[in-house]
Amino acid sequence: MLTVDFTRFPLAPGDRVLDLGCGAGRHAFECYRRGAQVVALDQNGDEIREVAKWFAAMKEAGEAPAGATATAMEGNALALPFPDESFDVVIISEVMEHIPDDKGVLAEMVRVLKPGGRIAITVPRYGPEKICWSLSDAYHEVEGGHIRIYKADELLAKIREAGLNPYGTHHAHALHSPYWWLKCAFGVDNDKVLPVRAYHKLLVWDIMKKPLATRVAEQALNPLIGKSFVAYATKPHLPNLSNSEAEVAAK
Repeated sequence: MLTVDFTRFPLAPGDRVLDLGCGAGRHAFECYRRGAQVVALDQNGDEIREVAKWFAAMKEAGEAPAGATATAMEGNALALPFPDESFDVVIISEVMEHIPDDKGVLAEMVRVLKPGGRIAITVPRYGPEKICWSLSDAYHEVEGGHIRIYKADELLAKIREAGLNPYGTHHAHALHSPYWWLKCAFGVDNDKVLPVRAYHKLLVWDIMKKPLATRVAEQALNPLIGKSFVAYATKPHLPNLSNSEAEVAAK
């Protein structure tokens, strides 16, 4: 299940891609399949070891084209172990809502991104997330849980403040919002109640089979209740200049 839309965020074979806070690796795997040179980074060592195993299995199965590479490593999003301008693409999906210093993370991503490079950022959408918080304190009051809810304009302002130029947004995973509302209403750890079990089966069926009916329904519902907000941005080739500085640079 991908949150980033690769028709809006295309990769070229050989692109250097950082999947920051990669988790179980879903976006890193897709980039690898598309011929990128992928680095999947997360602070969770257990998840990184699993991602490394999947990379090896994909290589063995011939799922990645010639020239594609994949590395999984532990790391800190606030102190990335890479030189400046190391990557063509950075993806950070459902991570920034967990990190107190989100501006620091943005600054690090911009630092390691090449001029002209692109970033994809996804976070829980304000409306559906607010409902979850209202229904259940346990949903977010856990160690390492969500510490903020972004409004779209707030996130875009932070992206611009970091020196990036947003060029597109959309919403994703509308069918998942009701599932999390049910989880919050019945108890986030209660997977046995019938409505939660039944809806979970629906989601698994949808992910595995991708039937036309649910695909059409989700596309129609994404603008209304999409669980995730997705923003795409580029790093300019030159630093953002004030008007007076721009006039001097043009002479």
